[in-house]
Amino acid sequence: MHVLSVRGALPEHRSTQAEITTSFTETMLHGKVDRRVVERFHRNAGVDTRHTALPLEDYGRITDFGESNDAFIRVGTELGARAVTDALKAAGLAPTDVDLIISATVTGLAVPSLEARVAAMIGLRPDVKRMPLVGLGCVAGAAGVARLHDYLVGHPDEVAVLMSVELCSLTLQRDDVSIANLVGSGLFGDGAAAVVAAGSRRAAELAPAEDAVRLEVLASRSHLYPDSERTMGWDVGAGGLKIVLDAAVPDLVRHYVGDDVDGFVADHGLTRDDIEFYVAHPGGPKVLEAMQDTLGVEREALQVTWDSLARIGNLSSASVLHVLADTLADRPPRPGSYGLMLAMGPGFCSELVLVRAGERA
Repeated sequence: MHVLSVRGALPEHRSTQAEITTSFTETMLHGKVDRRVVERFHRNAGVDTRHTALPLEDYGRITDFGESNDAFIRVGTELGARAVTDALKAAGLAPTDVDLIISATVTGLAVPSLEARVAAMIGLRPDVKRMPLVGLGCVAGAAGVARLHDYLVGHPDEVAVLMSVELCSLTLQRDDVSIANLVGSGLFGDGAAAVVAAGSRRAAELAPAEDAVRLEVLASRSHLYPDSERTMGWDVGAGGLKIVLDAAVPDLVRHYVGDDVDGFVADHGLTRDDIEFYVAHPGGPKVLEAMQDTLGVEREALQVTWDSLARIGNLSSASVLHVLADTLADRPPRPGSYGLMLAMGPGFCSELVLVRAGERA
């Protein structure tokens, strides 16, 4: 398949890390943790600013999971619709051109799912095929691209869209002084993204947008790691979604990802030296450092990811798509060069996607 366009969408409410630290400590924890402890976790997150679904002062007024989930549906539908509309416009397509829409989210519950609500809002066809991906978490951006590819290989005349919507701020738990909640409160942000892709025959019919870079997706690989179910995820309780986040994540990255990459690219006649650019999920500073170690690359190779982390935080599944959009816009890869999209998430698992850059239009 060919990636025609990628666009991100962010909520209007943007705050500095220091402003979020103050709000979280005062309105969510009510002084139950020394502010200096929270400041240390937030300072170490590598995040400068983040966008939130609601104004900071509104989070202290949320009393239960129902209220936070209502906000998730309301804001998430609007953000998802904006991301999809912008991505279709960038590709020179209309909502009626879409044959399949995949939606990825892990930060709220919606039935009908978000893509059904977006379909009604922006005018997707009544016969559009829908595929909600729920529960994949941070890996779902890369996995969603892989599933687009799986579908379009068998439907080369069609257009498919991936929509990711994650409102992580609405999952923060009141009065939860666990390390996982403190880390999450400093790392995760809110946002959405959309990828528009086409099968080989449909892509050949469409003229590339001016100055755009198309990517050809060549292959993907999933890896579910043993005995790691409690490494990352949610515990679902009366208060909603309580984060599970183990400190062992960087160790798992170091142990597995380098060998995973070598084996994957070798199956396609390549070595790690043939990979000229990486589109990596910004899991956090320690995860990115572990990724650099296991891939044997310098920070510069993942600089777009580092910059995204600082500017908007970790957006769960939407983050790697923002990194992809930034890569294509700001550091367009050399025509014919190979790249690798990679992300990890609950399972614990990884998804690798091999891509090749086309000519710049």
